[in-house]
Amino acid sequence: MGFACGIVGLPNVGKSTLLNALSSAKADAQNFPFCTIEPNVAVVAVPDRRLDAVAATCALDRRVHATIRFVDIAGLVRGASRGEGLGNQFLAHVREVDALAHVVRCFSDENVAHVDGRVDPTGDVETVRTELALKDLETVERRLERARKQSKGGDPQERMAVVLCERLLSHLDAGQPARSFKAGGPREQELVEELRLLTNKPVFYVANVDESALPDVDRDQRVLELRRHVEPDQGVVVPICASLEAQIEELEPEERPEFLESVGLTESGLVRVIRVGYELLGLITFLTKNETEVRAWTLPRGNTAWDAAGKIHTDIQRGFIKAEVTRFDDLVRLGSDSRCREAGLTAIEGRDYVVRDGDVVLFRFNL
Repeated sequence: MGFACGIVGLPNVGKSTLLNALSSAKADAQNFPFCTIEPNVAVVAVPDRRLDAVAATCALDRRVHATIRFVDIAGLVRGASRGEGLGNQFLAHVREVDALAHVVRCFSDENVAHVDGRVDPTGDVETVRTELALKDLETVERRLERARKQSKGGDPQERMAVVLCERLLSHLDAGQPARSFKAGGPREQELVEELRLLTNKPVFYVANVDESALPDVDRDQRVLELRRHVEPDQGVVVPICASLEAQIEELEPEERPEFLESVGLTESGLVRVIRVGYELLGLITFLTKNETEVRAWTLPRGNTAWDAAGKIHTDIQRGFIKAEVTRFDDLVRLGSDSRCREAGLTAIEGRDYVVRDGDVVLFRFNL
């Protein structure tokens, strides 16, 4: 299914409007809580100008972008960890995604109700954080109870789990997310991962602002307040106007640059959202080309050429012989594969080669 970034937040903050702008999956965006009951999913192309540059070296018209999934998850309310509202469904869906885009309301609109009756970005962030943390506390407490019972038989793994869970509970009780917890070694880290804790997921914040705030958004008081609040957790804030982004996506591509300029923007806010989501998931892009197309592929950072081959097709992975790797900058600078080979800039790599972002790869294989 690929990597997924969950769009979370309180009801009526602009999550479904954001998803509508991200894709043609027209999620229902009505002005009442819980209009999103089942997660809506958008498969989103990752903007990458390198595709055009590589295509120009071999006169190919077809370009296929790498993709990630964005999942719009039902709005959370206070008490979700105890099942309030659609809390159980919300938390179950959060558990299934790899990272979180937390949409925070920073706009004023008396026609769009706020679930708590006021616009308070930091308060909204804390409501979501608290509910995720409470669910994590419940998860760790259950695991600790099981570990204590099973450790009585002398199981060393369960004894270690007792110590780990006690430390993890203290960490969560202090208001710290699981992602900042320092495991004592590979086995402890493995146990933490097995718990699938909600606050262990990387998160960034989408500040949904008024259109009028866009020309000078870095001075918007709500955006500044939000940035100050999430800085201790190394949170990245991406300001956008979701309703305006939805309008932009309805325009013809050739009309968009002029419209962006008219509202004081150089690029769509969605491009930044997709970019940050991609980086947060720890992904890189490698490129391939053949007689018909140039294609970008998604790969977790640190993966090997053998892993990359499997992304394309299991047959290529199974019959892997070697990977011919050229750096993007070298290919564009010299203009062709043959010139890169003549200059000694195309490397022959084995299956354990760690793929770098921007590698242009030709796989040799034999079935």
